Amino acid sequence: MNVLFLSPNYPKEMIDFSRGLANVGANVIGVGETPRDHLPASVKPHLAAYIQVPSLLDGARLIEFLGRELAGVHLDRIEGLWEPCVIPAAQLREAFGVSGMSVDAVLGFRDKAIMKARVEAAGLRVPRFARASSDAEILEAAERIGYPLIVKPIAGAGSNDTHMLESKRDLETILPSLRHVGEVSVEEFIDGEEFTYDTVCIDGVPVFESVAQYIPTPLDRRKHEWISPAQIIYRDPYQPALIDGVELGRGVIQALGMGTGFTHMEWFKKADGEVVFGEIGCRPGGGRLIDQINFSNDFDVYTEWARATCWSSYEGKPHRGYYTAIVFKRAKGRGRIQRIEGIESLRALCGEWLVHEELLPIGAPRRDWEATLIADGYVILRHPDRDTLMNMARHAITRLNLYAG
Repeated sequence: MNVLFLSPNYPKEMIDFSRGLANVGANVIGVGETPRDHLPASVKPHLAAYIQVPSLLDGARLIEFLGRELAGVHLDRIEGLWEPCVIPAAQLREAFGVSGMSVDAVLGFRDKAIMKARVEAAGLRVPRFARASSDAEILEAAERIGYPLIVKPIAGAGSNDTHMLESKRDLETILPSLRHVGEVSVEEFIDGEEFTYDTVCIDGVPVFESVAQYIPTPLDRRKHEWISPAQIIYRDPYQPALIDGVELGRGVIQALGMGTGFTHMEWFKKADGEVVFGEIGCRPGGGRLIDQINFSNDFDVYTEWARATCWSSYEGKPHRGYYTAIVFKRAKGRGRIQRIEGIESLRALCGEWLVHEELLPIGAPRRDWEATLIADGYVILRHPDRDTLMNMARHAITRLNLYAG
């Protein structure tokens, strides 16, 4: 089983997906822009071979380059789980005659306007939307959809270059900052709690499902530097308060023609109980969400994804034992980390339920909080009882602090 895996070392969690592939017996041929000598030591044992390419994102150039490098090599699977790589991976599959999701199918998970049109055509609730590529088109769409509204990149990931706008004046203010994006989706603003629906699928059928909640919503967490963003995985994704979102997600997966692999969907629950589709990717969620899933279930979803991908098989036995929270910390001040306060009290409060901590060390330069959700570090907590978990998470949010200077 030869698996060509794009970007096996970046983002960081791709190292564990490389490990998962090796665990199930795949010969992993890594493809990336990083020079071989600069690959992390932790990924090298999982790679049977590695090919450095000039660009991962230029599909035509990638096909030509790998066509030469892999002449005579049979490929069974071609995978890319980093958001920018999902289309190039599909282009490679079509060019080399490898089974898997087509470019057209993957486009439904990458292009937000096509995505919403296909989901809406299946009779599922989506925000009113329009695609636009000029100031005039954006303004016209905004007037037609009405305020408040959301403007986001058609092919973006996360909440970068995403804006919630209350008025035409707000929109006119941010228009210059959108010109580098090229094409945007103008959407009805949905006021509600925001959740994820995450799956491993085999031939479009979920064999594993998980639900998490963003606290606060991704848009709110980008407004204020002082916020410590958190996300909570629910122990039971099938509880009455969540099941409508799960059923919505299953419908979306069918509407978009998902094949085999990971999906990461975001959805809203309004105050009146209505659930509304947000967006979906045919790749895992970021922000260490996959590690959270493992801590919630005491199993290795990296390996189970690989087993599904390589062998159309699934052996995972999620325990559904814990609610799990991750809390991201943004240092106060500028410069280098000078001190960390509250970690000892958090350890004392949580004991064994503080399952992972990864904070920047003293002396490290603080990161740009607007450029990375991970910010200056994070802690992961879990507990069988939701109220107990939330109490620990509140402690991490309010009393764990990093200071820079």
